[in-house]
Amino acid sequence: MSDPSADARATLERHGRPADRCAMVIFGASGDLTKRKLIPSLYHLAQHKLLPNEFALVGCAIENMSEEEYRRQVRGDLAEFGGASEPCKTCDWLLERTYYFSGDFQDPNTYEHLKPVLEGIDTKHATGGNYLYYLATAPVLFGEVVQHLGVAGLADQSGGHWRRVVIEKPFGHDLDSARTLNQEIGEVLIENQIYRIDHYLGKETVQNILVFRFSNGIFEPIWNRRYIDHVQITVAETLGVEQRGGYYDHAGAARDMVPNHILQLVTLTAMEPPISFGADAVRDEQAKILHAIQPLAPEDVLTRAVRGQYGEGQTDGQPAPAYRTEPHVDPASQTETFVALKLSIDNWRWADVPFYIRTGKRMAKRVTEVAIQFRRAPFVLFRDTPVENLAPNLLVLHIQPDEGISLRFGAKVPGIAVDIGSVNMDFRYQDYFGNEPSTGYERLLYDCMTGDATLFQRADMVEAGWSVVQPTLDVWKALPPRHFPNYAAGSWGPKEADDLMARDKRAWRNP
Repeated sequence: MSDPSADARATLERHGRPADRCAMVIFGASGDLTKRKLIPSLYHLAQHKLLPNEFALVGCAIENMSEEEYRRQVRGDLAEFGGASEPCKTCDWLLERTYYFSGDFQDPNTYEHLKPVLEGIDTKHATGGNYLYYLATAPVLFGEVVQHLGVAGLADQSGGHWRRVVIEKPFGHDLDSARTLNQEIGEVLIENQIYRIDHYLGKETVQNILVFRFSNGIFEPIWNRRYIDHVQITVAETLGVEQRGGYYDHAGAARDMVPNHILQLVTLTAMEPPISFGADAVRDEQAKILHAIQPLAPEDVLTRAVRGQYGEGQTDGQPAPAYRTEPHVDPASQTETFVALKLSIDNWRWADVPFYIRTGKRMAKRVTEVAIQFRRAPFVLFRDTPVENLAPNLLVLHIQPDEGISLRFGAKVPGIAVDIGSVNMDFRYQDYFGNEPSTGYERLLYDCMTGDATLFQRADMVEAGWSVVQPTLDVWKALPPRHFPNYAAGSWGPKEADDLMARDKRAWRNP
């Protein structure tokens, strides 16, 4: 029989030390994000002994309910979205530390009344006055909530404790609003208190990009313009906008995905080696890439940017409605649900290596990947053989749904003639390391509690990301699309996206 204490030690050795003691306060505790992601993530952290014993959770929402009602709701969420069964000691442990507070986030009195509640929790659970505030609210409330926290003294770090604020995307809806929001929260918080979260960076493969590049001597020497032909980054979803039509119809694919998710993947793929894995060392190199991306001139937007909107079609063999018929969407909407861009990074490593990025709703397959295509080998050696076409080497970092890495290379086909076939070497996380339940938020919440900001955007990175996208948004605003909808649900996007690649004698990789 195994020793439970030995098992616990092994878990800690593999996953790390428990997070710092704290109380986590979720503003927007009755929302979908809290139910589907945050609560299950805390449960998974507790399962792996990564939450401290001195921990408490305070759910804040405007709905009136008792503490017991909220705890029953949380228990139901753990069963439905966290995979918890009965009996569940971890659930009991978490629920003992769960509290509910009702209030209007726009009312200053809410924060004054919250103050003694947190002080009582400090006394009961020895959380040390450390508070992690998670803003799972409407984006328009981000600045206001932070301002109220400041006025109430709930952001004050004097006395040896810490106060941190986690802000969900979108961080602004354009460059000007992002600057305004940075200024608003900067009046209350210093930069190391602000955690701008992007759940894509909680994916193992995203984090593994840095490890893969910088710990393997065979890849980094060829990770440059001399050997790489181009890079493709695809973030495709089979789902439509579902119940997010009200938000999405004002945002669109470019605002929703490019300044955050996709540009984070670009920076991790393209950055120079940092001097350490310290937060600012990594983010300094990411920021350099964002500043090195050449903003598109207005005339370039017409040839290097593509937008699309899905019409009727089929997804997974089932009929799929057009975007304009989705709930809460304008029947004459001009909002894009697909975007593709050709980006250039103006530095020594990546000169003349295009980065093609695309993202869309109602695509043929749910997939997120970074594909690095290497330059083709010279043909001269094979001129007197049956080889007509040498397939270039391709390295693919699969981020979702199946996390892993694959490498394509050429090998001789058995036989008398010299013929070459493509071979794929595939690595899947699940096969090598198992498949632990994860929402993608576990690592990020843990990092917030331990003060590691490596996977979170700084203010300068947010503004630099919007600077990349803003010229395209300005042109698209001035020139409404003529042919929406222009791709069928269940396809790989509009023809114009294929034309974007074809002009460079390249093609999208459609898994």
